[in-house]
Amino acid sequence: MVTDLVYGTTRLRRACDALVDRHISSPPDAATRRILRLGAYQWGWGGVPAHAAVHETVSLAPRRVRGFVNAILRRTVEGPPPSELTWPSLASQLSVPDWIYKLYVEEVGQEHAVASLARMNVPPAPVVRDDGYVQDRASTWVAAAVNAQPEELILDLCAAPGGKATALAGEGASVIAADLRPQRAGLIAENGHRLGLSGGQLSVLAADGTLPPFAPNSFDAVLLDAPCSGLGALRRRPDSRWRVEPRDIDVLSTLQQSLIHSATALVRPGGRFVYSVCTINSSESIDHSMPDGWEVDHAEPEGEWQRFGDGWRVLPHEADTDGMVMMRYRRST
Repeated sequence: MVTDLVYGTTRLRRACDALVDRHISSPPDAATRRILRLGAYQWGWGGVPAHAAVHETVSLAPRRVRGFVNAILRRTVEGPPPSELTWPSLASQLSVPDWIYKLYVEEVGQEHAVASLARMNVPPAPVVRDDGYVQDRASTWVAAAVNAQPEELILDLCAAPGGKATALAGEGASVIAADLRPQRAGLIAENGHRLGLSGGQLSVLAADGTLPPFAPNSFDAVLLDAPCSGLGALRRRPDSRWRVEPRDIDVLSTLQQSLIHSATALVRPGGRFVYSVCTINSSESIDHSMPDGWEVDHAEPEGEWQRFGDGWRVLPHEADTDGMVMMRYRRST
């Protein structure tokens, strides 16, 4: 319940505000605002009876604002529930900033945008791999797209926390998993150890993907699950919708392009390169350019992908997964 309250209140922050703001004439301070959101979420989406939501939330409030919190929440629960409310806007109802709603509409159209954003307000169901690792299904499809073979040498360039790298190692390949921050690299090592993978199956190091410490033409395949805005994984990362800003996408797109050029130089002739991001926008995926000497792999990948430019995309509501884009290439020279 605590997890649901924290994640749910964070996901639905804007919707919670809209629920209580109808009864507020003067904006409260930030701490009081958070308490009101918690009460609104419990009643509106958390399945907590109205009297309990009000009473328990008021008990959390500092004495100086208890009367205010009690009055606002009582008026809120006496009004229409979220399913019957006249919302200020669709973005408010879906609890995303206006710019994220607009981006989704521009990318996939209003019908798919609303369906995707609504699905990301529902907690994800856990998906457990055969080896016991919990991972989103779309991420398992990305790992499968690498087509790892026994005795191949494969690099996962931005690997933390290690879900895809451990899946590749489980196919019998020798995997080197790298990540920029030592603490994040430690997560990969911990997950590999928990799954019983030996050093010969999975090697882990901290390394800068834009300046990778490997010789050119070293790997049979390289996977780049690039740092991105995470706009396809808002239900798993509920704070992203309030933390990420439009200008971040430009910065990330530049970083992604740099990582692509670094990663592709490491693949031997005839080898494979797979690029993925847990977002749905073209500027972080199909708009990127590839160096000369690479061909698009047009074969249909495993999973419920839809064709998207030279790659493939899945939207959250289509298969109850994170929204992701994945592209596959083969080096021809």
